[in-house]
Amino acid sequence: MQDINMIRNIAIVGHGHCGKSSLAEAMLYTAGKIKRLGKVDKGTSAMDFDEEEIQRNLTINASFHNYTWKRHEIFLIDTPGDDNFLNETYQAVQIADSAIFIIGAVLGIKGQTIKFANFIAEKKLPCLLFINKMDRDRADFQKTVDEIKTSLPVNPVVLHLPIGAEEEFKGLIDIASETAYLFDNDTGIKQVAIPEDLVEQVAEYREKLMEIVAETDDDLIETFLETGRLTEDELRLGLRKGIATGSIAPVCLGSALLNQGTLSLLDTINELLPSPVDRPPLIGTHPVTGETEERSPFASEPFSAMVFKTMADPYAGRLTIFRVYSGTLSGNTFFNANKKVSEHFGQLYFPEGKEQRAVDMVGPGMIVAVAKLKETTTGDTICEATHPIVYPPPQSFEPVITFAVNAKQGEEEKLFSAITRILDEDLTLRLTRDQQTSEVLLSGMGQIHLEVVGARIKRKFGVKMKLTLPKIAYKETIKGSARAQGKHKKQSGGRGQFGDCTIEIMPLPHGQGFIFEDKIVGGVIPQQYRPAVEKGILEAMEKGVLAGYPVVDLKVTLVDGSYHTVDSSELAFKVAGSLAFKKGVQEAGLVLLEPYMKMTIRVDKEHVGDVMGDLNSRRGKVMGMDADIMHEIIVAQVPMAEIQHYATDLTAMTGGLGSFTVAFSHHEEVPAHIAEKIIIASAKA
Repeated sequence: MQDINMIRNIAIVGHGHCGKSSLAEAMLYTAGKIKRLGKVDKGTSAMDFDEEEIQRNLTINASFHNYTWKRHEIFLIDTPGDDNFLNETYQAVQIADSAIFIIGAVLGIKGQTIKFANFIAEKKLPCLLFINKMDRDRADFQKTVDEIKTSLPVNPVVLHLPIGAEEEFKGLIDIASETAYLFDNDTGIKQVAIPEDLVEQVAEYREKLMEIVAETDDDLIETFLETGRLTEDELRLGLRKGIATGSIAPVCLGSALLNQGTLSLLDTINELLPSPVDRPPLIGTHPVTGETEERSPFASEPFSAMVFKTMADPYAGRLTIFRVYSGTLSGNTFFNANKKVSEHFGQLYFPEGKEQRAVDMVGPGMIVAVAKLKETTTGDTICEATHPIVYPPPQSFEPVITFAVNAKQGEEEKLFSAITRILDEDLTLRLTRDQQTSEVLLSGMGQIHLEVVGARIKRKFGVKMKLTLPKIAYKETIKGSARAQGKHKKQSGGRGQFGDCTIEIMPLPHGQGFIFEDKIVGGVIPQQYRPAVEKGILEAMEKGVLAGYPVVDLKVTLVDGSYHTVDSSELAFKVAGSLAFKKGVQEAGLVLLEPYMKMTIRVDKEHVGDVMGDLNSRRGKVMGMDADIMHEIIVAQVPMAEIQHYATDLTAMTGGLGSFTVAFSHHEEVPAHIAEKIIIASAKA
């Protein structure tokens, strides 16, 4: 077993197209893990290997790899930067020990950058900042550092300074050791004297570095105040402590695509980022007693791990990915504390891009895969049966956009079977059925997210999934009261049909449904025919009268009628009840109701006005305002018909800074001018 102090478990995060996968590729190549430096845009990257990722030039799934550098074993999680796949990043941040947070030197801080920084701050995750693309036109290191200071909830401390910029970017200076390096071929560097024009700047940055680092430790601040200087070893000790507590984040730099700065980054990871033993013990509960349990990240502790991802591998089948928190695992059995069952497995693997490497034993901090488990799913805790523990599962985002899904005639069963398989892999997907519209609905994080799911289903299962906007579940109700007679009479030759009933209709409060009351006095309608009147009314309510939508929230009282001793029947009274109902609701004044959704929208202060104005244009009603440390929170009720594309619209409106949750609230009357259009459209359908 590897010494746990020499293990690192790192999530690589950052906004879309900032170079996350390229940096992972450069790290693996420089460490000698892979033999050639692949390119994301050419589809040769070790981390972006899914067909959809290659076609879209976009990271869709969190992917995993590992390398060894100077006897340290590092486990990498390359995460998506697009809002449609945000949950993959959120899950990774929750199970990693630290993060490399990448920011582009040209584009700087983006909406997603702030989101990811908030994730890191929320989870108090130690992180290292890497300013990428220093070789590009308009790359500006100092401007990017200043943006980080003013826009992100992290405390950056510059560890590396660039030598040159844009096409003249050719090296870096390590502030702690006051050593300059020039890039030499595709992996090497050579030490040189600090350029004369940078000597003064290096001295200023080292002074700032010493001041910030000294504040992380009482002994260091005492030394700094006494001597006015910290040695390189003292600086690195203070940096390590400050990073572990999340109080500081060192700033490194380079060009991932050109593999510049990677060598220094690998050394910095070994020296400064925390190992599993530097992280706090994990708290869980006993699955039987419910008492609090604690596991420290040592090999000597009982084995425990968290399953945080399930994925379908074309060769190994269903792969279950877990992160080990304590103890060691070997053999072929573990205990699933959530399901309370023992699971057998054939082989332990380290996932390495699209491949896996077989291993015999795993320990704390390691990212591990096993194939073809029967019971274990994402969010489960696996452990020793004699020392059971259940950890809180990683949190997931709720879906924000919904489409109706269907397939070609005859392929429906195949499609829904495929979707069910995909649901195991993607916790942000929801499959439901709307009882009113009879549509099958698939909800996800965005339209691109659902399109990618469709492409994956077509490729893996050979069935095409069609996405359409779901029908709005309108309803009808009445505004007033009425009395109406329904008479069904057919008496021309042979046995006829005769049913006659009089009903009174009145509205009920929203949500009360339907009440039927029998107030027949005497035998004007025999008892055996009265339920048929109610049945006829219920059938008419389902099909609606105004625009074909269900009628709700009313009370019908059966008050009078007549019958024929020979020609009356249940069918005749059922028809009579339907006729009376249709006539009565029209006299009572039918209106259309639409579903309103409760929305909780989180935005920065700068975009509150835009979002509020937009909600008003969507006929929304703001119900309240709140705030947390990072966001303004708007609570509103908005018609469902107005927010079917809201996920995309909010991203455009806020530059990716906004997020929201949505849930059904109530039904409300549709304004007359809109109702008229809906009724006309319904008549044409």
